[in-house]
Amino acid sequence: MSVRNANVVVYSSPFCGYCAAAKRLLEDKGVAYEDIDVMFEAGKRAEMVARSGRHTVPQIFVGERHIGGFDDLNALDEVGELERVLADAQLPSNP
Repeated sequence: MSVRNANVVVYSSPFCGYCAAAKRLLEDKGVAYEDIDVMFEAGKRAEMVARSGRHTVPQIFVGERHIGGFDDLNALDEVGELERVLADAQLPSNP
């Protein structure tokens, strides 16, 4: 199953081990994602908090669904649910 077109957003900051682990897990699955740096991109931390209700990074969204942090993403993967979540959020392919 190809999940390359899933609409995934990762709010992260540099030097964050959990952020790196989350992005590595997504990359290992072949998932493209938008990486939003909350440290250097003005207003992005406030946007993240407004969307997730959480102050820590990473905060991961698949489509409009808030997944949570790395532990939440990894837990979904371990029980085999991550592929389904990604497939549900898959964007239509360009004709």
